[in-house]
Amino acid sequence: MSSILKSIDVDVSARTAYNQWTQFEEFPSFMEGVETVEQIGHTNLRWRAVIGGKRIAWNARITEQIPGKRIAWTSTSGARHAGVVTFHRLANARCRVTLQLDYEPEGVVENIGDLLGVMSSRTEGDLERFKEFIESRGSETGAWRGAIPSPDDAQGR
Repeated sequence: MSSILKSIDVDVSARTAYNQWTQFEEFPSFMEGVETVEQIGHTNLRWRAVIGGKRIAWNARITEQIPGKRIAWTSTSGARHAGVVTFHRLANARCRVTLQLDYEPEGVVENIGDLLGVMSSRTEGDLERFKEFIESRGSETGAWRGAIPSPDDAQGR
């Protein structure tokens, strides 16, 4: 399994950045290769993207969501991956967005791309485009402030 950890400082409040990130269907506006993200209920997402010239689709489930602070997910179909994005207040109108991804490259092309740092570069570019997207707007396109407890929290651990 491979891991990526990237952060970017954004000139909006942590609340604004978090609220925008909850608008999953807007991801094609700033994520390279993502064609659509369809939210199905509060916890399920259906993705379609073009990666390495190949059109792929997969499903993911949000495993934890703490309003204003954290969103975690895992794939439920397609290539195995999981991740978490966190939002840290630096000042009233400045925050740090940190994205951690763990993924399993599939096939020769993805493994070579992984060795060359393609996913790392792509993730960094996605964060840069998110920064440009939200800073140019100055406000989020929507928000969902509901909480999804982690499985450990739900079981009282």
